[in-house]
This record gives sequence, structure tokens and C-alpha cells, in this order.
Amino acid sequence: MRLGAHVSTAGGISNAIDRAQEIGAETIQIFASSPRAWAFKRPSEKEILEFRKKAEAADVSPVFFHGSYLINVGGTPELVEKSIGTLINQMTVASQVGAVGVIFHGGSHKGLGFDAVLDQASAALKKVLLNSPSDVWLVLENSAGMGSHIGSSFEEIGQILDSIDSERVMVCLDTQHCMAAGYNIGDSDGINKAMDQFDKHIGISRLVA
Repeated sequence: MRLGAHVSTAGGISNAIDRAQEIGAETIQIFASSPRAWAFKRPSEKEILEFRKKAEAADVSPVFFHGSYLINVGGTPELVEKSIGTLINQMTVASQVGAVGVIFHGGSHKGLGFDAVLDQASAALKKVLLNSPSDVWLVLENSAGMGSHIGSSFEEIGQILDSIDSERVMVCLDTQHCMAAGYNIGDSDGINKAMDQFDKHIGISRLVA
């Protein structure tokens, strides 16, 4: 296991490696572009090369991108298409800089219910995989379970993975979101029970962050 943190890319994506070294991070998560906007600003070729050079020299790996907060594969057709486009952009640049995956939130079913949007969500994510580099994982993060969030339970995440049926789809486990969704991971017994459920519905081999 390698320990790290989310670090800023302010001033250029390669600066994230400098910030990782300052805090002793072995692995990092970064935003490749603003997480609160649909517009995607690609880093320059110079920045991409500098990032790869610094990351290798500092042995900072694996690197993960975190996708836009606006992504919603359970929303309206227009919103889903925007989500697909931004994920493809993120996956493409992730491959260019040597990142292993793009972590993202599934969004919300807007009260329709998880089952009502499962086919739509899986179809959208299949389209992302089909149109993005094959050396990058699509990494679904568990949600906090508030409102109509998609993927707050391990059962839902497992259903999404089964529906997509691709070895390129992995999972990021957010511990705060676990607690908010009702998984008691405040002690060893609770952690063991939660991870047993994770393994049952998702599979430990899918846990990458």
C-alpha cells in the first residue's frame, strides 16, 4: 500500500509532484481541470512531459485524476452526454501523463430510483470506455448516500460493475462516504464486516484507491 493525498495543480500540472514531495506523498490524486466546470483545459505538451519526468524521478505513483463534480450518468440525456464527454477528456489526458485512472462520482438518479437509471448509467460508462485509452481505469467512487446518490451501497456499485462487465472499471473507497452511507468503519470489527460486504458484492481486487 502506498499513502498519499489530493494535491493542487495550481500553476501547472507538474507542480503537483513538487507538492507531493513536500508532504511525503507516495501517491496522489489531482484535478486535471476545474472540477466545477464543463470546459476542459488540457495541459500543454511541455507540462505533460514535465509531469511524467518529475513523477518518475520522485517515484510518485500511482497517480489518479478526479473527474468533474458535475458528472451525472443518471441525469437527463443532455447531462449524460456532457458527462461522457468530460470523462473521455479526463481519461485521454490521464493516459498522456501516465495516470492509472480517473475517479468519479456517478451522480444522482433524481428520485427515479437506482434500478430506473442502471441501464442508462452502464451504457454511458461503456461509451466512455469504448472511446478512451485502454491503459486507464475508470474508477467509481462510493457516494455518501444522501438524497438520490448513485452508488452509495456496495450492492449498487456491484450491480454497475456487473452491468458494464469490464476489467477496466475499478472502485475508490471514500471512508467518510462509507460512514455517511451507514457502514460503521469506526472500529476493527466494523471495518472487517464492511470489507466482507465489499468483497461479496464488488470484489477486493477491484479496490484500487
